[in-house]
Amino acid sequence: MYHLQAPGGCGMTARLKEVYTKDIVPALVQEFNFKTVMQVPRLTKITLNTGVGEAVQNARALDAAIEDITIITGQKPVVTRARKSIAGFKIREGMPIGAMVTMRGDRMYEFLDRLINLALPRIRDFRGISRSAFDGRGNYSLGIREQITFPDIDYDKIDKIRGMEVAIVTTAPDDAQGYALLKRMGMPFRD
Repeated sequence: MYHLQAPGGCGMTARLKEVYTKDIVPALVQEFNFKTVMQVPRLTKITLNTGVGEAVQNARALDAAIEDITIITGQKPVVTRARKSIAGFKIREGMPIGAMVTMRGDRMYEFLDRLINLALPRIRDFRGISRSAFDGRGNYSLGIREQITFPDIDYDKIDKIRGMEVAIVTTAPDDAQGYALLKRMGMPFRD
C-alpha cells in the first residue's frame, strides 16, 4: 500500500495544505488581483456520500458500505435515512439507505491529495474529469463508480462494487475561481 499520509494524520500538516499556503495562494492573488490573501478561495469541506439501495433487503450491505467509507476517509460515516416513503422501491420513511462523511481540516486535504494522486489515475480509461460539474458557486461534485479505485480497499474483502459521490465545497464566489483553485491543487481536468 502506498499512502501519501495515513488517514487521520499523525500530527503533521497535510502536504496539499502546505502547497496551498506556499504556492497556490500567491499564484491566485496574482491571477485574480486580490487585495488581500483572505479573498483567495479555499476549501471548506469535502463530503463523501454513498447510497445503499440494497440495504432494504440486506442489512449487512450498509455495514459493508460504512466499513469501506471508514477505510477510505479514516472517519466513521453517518447513516443517512430515507426522507419519505417510496412504495415502488419498498422504502419507508426513516429507513437507513446510505452513508456519508464530512471531512474538514487536515483530513480533508489528505483525502483530496489521495483522490487526485492515487484514486483518479487508477480509473480505467481515465482521461480527466469534466469541467462542467461546478454548481455555479465554485463547488465541485464528482462521481466515482467503484470504491476499489482507492488503493486502501482490499479487493478480496468487498462484497459488491459501489459508487460514491464526492462534493468539494470551496469559498470561491464563482466557477472560474473554483476551477483555478482546484486546477492548481492538481485536479486532472479534461481540456
